[in-house]
Amino acid sequence: MAQEIEIEYKNILTKKEFELLLTTLPFSIEGKTQTNYYFETKEFSLKSHGAALRIREKQGNYQLTLKEPNETGLLETHDTLSEVEVDQWLSGKPMAKQHTQHQLDKWNISVSELSYYGALTTIRREIRYKNVLLVLDYSTYNGQVDYELELEAPTEEVGESVFQSLLKEFAIPERKTPNKIQRFFQSLSKD
Repeated sequence: MAQEIEIEYKNILTKKEFELLLTTLPFSIEGKTQTNYYFETKEFSLKSHGAALRIREKQGNYQLTLKEPNETGLLETHDTLSEVEVDQWLSGKPMAKQHTQHQLDKWNISVSELSYYGALTTIRREIRYKNVLLVLDYSTYNGQVDYELELEAPTEEVGESVFQSLLKEFAIPERKTPNKIQRFFQSLSKD
């Protein structure tokens, strides 16, 4: 499938909160590493549409994903990339891919306008929990570290209920949490 709707809840954690969830819930101590490579135009055209574009490398597989606002959650559009194609994207010679280019065409954005801005590496742990996917992420980028709880849900009702219940159970305050690409780009503008 080239597109999917993502209903997701996020909360930045302190290191102590992260370790509490990691050791209390049935997460694996060993996580899986994934790296996101972020792209944007020089004019930040994607951001102006509330969208973001990344390549994710996970276990030797590469996926190009465009995320954009949707009535419910985010619309994600995917294309698979080969290692050669990834090298081209990272060296400033991106090649249009069918599904993502179709979405970019709505905004008159050509892949030739895209620039590579950098990478964010995450050690991720996932479990099924009360009808949702619960994720603990430890991410590093541009000399920064952060800890994050993510919850992916089948519906907004289920997601909101489980998310609020989990925060309450572990006495974790709800925090305004920009997504990873927003945090990545914010880190570029810090002195």
